[in-house]
Amino acid sequence: MGKLRFLSTLTLGSLLAVILLVASGNLRQTVAASNYEDLAVVTNVLHLVKQHYVEGVDEHALVEGALEGMLDTLDPHTSYLAPELFREVQLDTRGEFEGLGIEITKRDGYVTVVSPIDGTPASRAGIRARDQIVAVCPDTTEESCRSTQDMNLIEAVKLMRGKRGTTILIMVLRDGWATPKPFTLRRDSIKVSSVTLHMISPGLPYVRLSQFQERTVDDLIEALDKAREEGGSLKGLVLDLRDNPGGLLDQAVRVSDLFVDAGMIVYSEGRGGGNRMEWHAKAEGTQPDYAIVVLVNGGSASASEIVAGSLQDHKRGLVIGTETFGKGSVQTIIPLENEGGLRLTTALYYLPTGRSIQEVRIQPDVVVERYSEAEVKALDETESGRSFGEEDLEGHFSTREEKPEAKAASVPSTKAEAFQRQLKVDRQLTRAIDLLKSWNIFSKLQPTETAAQH
Repeated sequence: MGKLRFLSTLTLGSLLAVILLVASGNLRQTVAASNYEDLAVVTNVLHLVKQHYVEGVDEHALVEGALEGMLDTLDPHTSYLAPELFREVQLDTRGEFEGLGIEITKRDGYVTVVSPIDGTPASRAGIRARDQIVAVCPDTTEESCRSTQDMNLIEAVKLMRGKRGTTILIMVLRDGWATPKPFTLRRDSIKVSSVTLHMISPGLPYVRLSQFQERTVDDLIEALDKAREEGGSLKGLVLDLRDNPGGLLDQAVRVSDLFVDAGMIVYSEGRGGGNRMEWHAKAEGTQPDYAIVVLVNGGSASASEIVAGSLQDHKRGLVIGTETFGKGSVQTIIPLENEGGLRLTTALYYLPTGRSIQEVRIQPDVVVERYSEAEVKALDETESGRSFGEEDLEGHFSTREEKPEAKAASVPSTKAEAFQRQLKVDRQLTRAIDLLKSWNIFSKLQPTETAAQH
């Protein structure tokens, strides 16, 4: 009977095997003999569910559920990508997709924000790196809320992705908050330019890389050329990789290659030290040897950690901020015959000195913590010329006939104005600029011949 039962489910079992093993195309070459029993159990369970479950079931949904469950036993970055999600992943690297604009992972059981992407609904709403999304409410009602505690990343992505203009409610818990707070976000068609340029002073540009997309290197080169047009030869550079969740490896390598003229940038090794791959810098196209300060924080992950770590190992840049996220694993995306994909962790990254990023993280050369919310508020009040006083106390006595309207907070109307405000409230950026300016001053203090004789 067992044999007949297995044969009766051959069609369903074959579908599962084809999806699982399409990369090789040969079941016998991929599955060891000892695994045939396990595969038979899977097909038998699928058959029993189909034949005897109290309601009719969708075979396709069962198979996808089996795939997701199997891969969920591995690391958080390995997953099955259903056809719709696979297409969205491809769009992500092109810098255009519909959703909230956040990179997520699993931490302490909950879906956690690695970083929000600049200019997206999540960023505008004030979502931050390390925020925990404890519940997702697709219909913005309490009845539709689902806890993310037992939710895998694929489920979370499916719930949060959606058509432009639709709204979603997420419950967010942040360090220092006693209870989660609701954030209602309107999904958008997100076109993200990964490179932002601001001039601090002539010859001293600030460049932010928000992620690594197909055009990141080309856009970075254009930004540096524009900085030269505006301020002459470059004296230094602030390269901001904070809250950069990563992206395309080849772009991270090429960004590092812009500033390093020789030597290894990064290498990867698979299981047991096999399948080693190396990426090296070349002299062609290397930028002049000006000073570089690299900004990182807990939202800097994967490809951004490769850039920061490589520049640090080559003594090409001074890394400032707080320790990074610590994602040093390689994910290979393998297309499947059903137009879906398999995101599979296949190796670990290692920096030029041989150190791993995974869990170890990039440790900054100079640790600088960001301002707290209270400190930022105090700075804003100082800027406006008004500090906390009697009139802010609830129930205070007033000698005025009419209570004056509270002055609305000044909202920057341009990117330049927003950057000027950032210079006032961003401790890490301020420290980076101070170090660069000091670096330039001290580099000019060369001892004279007369002084050297003494």
